Amino acid sequence: MLKIRIALLVGCLATALLVLAAVTLSPWWWAPAAPVALLSAAAAHDLVQRRHSVLRNYPLLGHLRFALEAVRPELQQYFVERNFDGRPFDRDTRSIVYQRAKGTDAEEPFGTERDLYLSGSEYLVPSMAPRPVPTDPPRVRIGGPQCTKPYDMALLNVSAMSFGSLSANAVLALNAGAERGGFAHDTGEGGLSAYHLRPGGDLVWEIGTGYFGCRTKDGDFDADQFAEKAAHEQVKCVSLKLSQGAKPGIGGVLPGAKVTAEIAEVRGVPEGRTVLSPPYHTAFSTPRELVRFLARLRELSGGKPVGFKLCVGSRREFLAVCRAMLEEGTTPDFIVVDGAEGGTGAAPLEFADHVGMPLTEGLMTVHNALVGAGLREHVRIGASGKVATGADLVKRLIQGADYTNAARAMMFALGCIQAQRCHTNTCPVGVATQDRRRARALDVGDKTRRVQRFQEATVKSALQIMAAMGVEDRARLRPEMLRQRVGPHTVRSYAQLYAWLGPGQLLDGSAPADWAADWRAADPDDFTASRATGPAGPAGPLVHTPEPEENP
Repeated sequence: MLKIRIALLVGCLATALLVLAAVTLSPWWWAPAAPVALLSAAAAHDLVQRRHSVLRNYPLLGHLRFALEAVRPELQQYFVERNFDGRPFDRDTRSIVYQRAKGTDAEEPFGTERDLYLSGSEYLVPSMAPRPVPTDPPRVRIGGPQCTKPYDMALLNVSAMSFGSLSANAVLALNAGAERGGFAHDTGEGGLSAYHLRPGGDLVWEIGTGYFGCRTKDGDFDADQFAEKAAHEQVKCVSLKLSQGAKPGIGGVLPGAKVTAEIAEVRGVPEGRTVLSPPYHTAFSTPRELVRFLARLRELSGGKPVGFKLCVGSRREFLAVCRAMLEEGTTPDFIVVDGAEGGTGAAPLEFADHVGMPLTEGLMTVHNALVGAGLREHVRIGASGKVATGADLVKRLIQGADYTNAARAMMFALGCIQAQRCHTNTCPVGVATQDRRRARALDVGDKTRRVQRFQEATVKSALQIMAAMGVEDRARLRPEMLRQRVGPHTVRSYAQLYAWLGPGQLLDGSAPADWAADWRAADPDDFTASRATGPAGPAGPLVHTPEPEENP
């Protein structure tokens, strides 16, 4: 510290001498005097400020630490990480999305860079009798017995992202891409904006706990507003958001400074005032009330498909909803399972890292519960959470999904570079920002075509993979077609790793013991209470140890 203070004193003396020379000898002395004076002033400020200890001990030099920290993500992404170990999405995945969005070849020379012998690695099983690749992408009919206006969903769609979290140009490009490609665009919970409606693409209108776009002044659900907006021709389905993967079980805060006149109108909130989204719904509080509310939404929408989205936590709670469906005699038309690996504009690190079930277990929990309760034929399942490639899509279909949604991959198609500044309003490519100058960089026409091309190429890739597996119809995909390395010399199929319930097993008493215990304890009138005592069993699908067998 003594040396630093001596250096600072020398700097101050040098500044004084240079200023004196500039005044008395020649104005040219101002050239060195100005920067030396600025540096001396900065060093003096660093010594007396109390916010950063490193600057008090190392004036001027301490700023280098903050500069390196600021560019660390870029240095990591472009110069340090390998093609396959970046997070949340590695460079290989980002590259394949960029290439497909641009319409260029998404091929890899010289073989895979991944270690296929690592525990946890998975592969899809090819067939010795491949099938022709279908020329027309298949559709998934969404609509149960009470639905009078079913919708044919694509295998890959735009997942929930609100206007407000995304720029107007980003929303326009996503919806225009959906219109050109014939797939659906989830609005997110921020309301139904003109940017969702203008291009004419099919919409899944998401309703969250804030009931934005269909709320009373007090923040409760407004049935009249909902019915009016659900009648839009572009609104093909309605999705009730219970929770999302990146931050399940918590609400949100939209600071008043971000509530512009435009966003206030879309969300139905006062301009300039902070808006709170509670972590829970006020329209229902029990599984039975949830099921009844879904039926009411379907009636108010004129018979359109209605479902809900959740990040799975407790298997018992979901089974309580299944019991309520059976007792009320009605089901949602679809359920979207969001994995804990899903993304968001901003979330507490503890929630993103430690709360919620990953998509694999969550998806199989919902699928098995519906099968075991005899409800699966009436309910379609969507999967969201890091779906970016054709292989991702096929894996989720094998694990129980009927279709998939993608958010961040669609953002990559728009030009997102994974700068991870979504919450700062400083997105460098104009995707996740309300700064009009930054959003102007996103050309709607060009990005529309990129979104369309990415979706089409990814679905085509999934169909090619299924054809290589000997499958032409997604309904013929089976758990044994996906295998995982569980040890240095052991590979198991998903049929061996997990228990898969048969139709009605929860009803006839033949389900595995842990499932049966959870089924008995599930209460359709209380999410958390137990109807009976007994072991609850694991939260996810039963994992069992198969008998030793020859390595496949």
